[in-house]
Amino acid sequence: MKNFKLTIQYDGTRYKGWQRLGKGENTIQGKIENVLTEMAGYPIEIIGSSRTDAGVHALAQVANVKLNLNITVHELKSYLNRYLPEDISVTKVEMVHERFHARYNSADKTYVYKIWNEAYSHPFLRKFSMHVAEPLKLDQMKQASSYFIGEHDFTAFSNAKSKKKSNVRTIQSIDFSTKDGLLEIRMKGDGFLYNMVRKIIGTLIKVGLGEMNAEAIPGILESKEREHAGFADANGLYLETIEFK
Repeated sequence: MKNFKLTIQYDGTRYKGWQRLGKGENTIQGKIENVLTEMAGYPIEIIGSSRTDAGVHALAQVANVKLNLNITVHELKSYLNRYLPEDISVTKVEMVHERFHARYNSADKTYVYKIWNEAYSHPFLRKFSMHVAEPLKLDQMKQASSYFIGEHDFTAFSNAKSKKKSNVRTIQSIDFSTKDGLLEIRMKGDGFLYNMVRKIIGTLIKVGLGEMNAEAIPGILESKEREHAGFADANGLYLETIEFK
């Protein structure tokens, strides 16, 4: 039995997210598993590092799969890219230790969110960024982002359904960069709850538009009430990098 580590890019526009939900559901995991099952001749399950939401993209999602086949990394990569849809690509295949687990061995993750901040729409970015026509106050957004840094209970910034699991996460950094109307916000943390990044970004946008004061963030965190947070579109979000233990 060989354990393979896959690095995957995808345009999440037409998919219901990473995680296979059931028969017939259009997901990234499902598409890859279908190709591998066809190749192997028996049912294959892959393990992903991050369960990206419907419409969210990935620049470097990581998964692992165990195969009882005499196949090289080059042959596996070639087969996957030959039969996967054009909006999913396997950029790297590596042989790893049998105990490597893409989810349990993952550590810090970085997401990048792209905002097109001009009065007019961008024809070539409209599927891959959120359009905010009004000018954003970047200084206010940076001040607001500072309140998210560190360890917090992020219940107010999540749609996580389970009440048994901890909603405490640590965000190490939130960085901003702008070029020619495109604002990119990078967020690095030890893990993210369901919809957490989109809710934080949506809240930062509300601050940037003057709809919320930056100083309101600590109170929202403490309240654990979800109705005060903003919510950003899925199409601007990318899973950028994953680090491993």
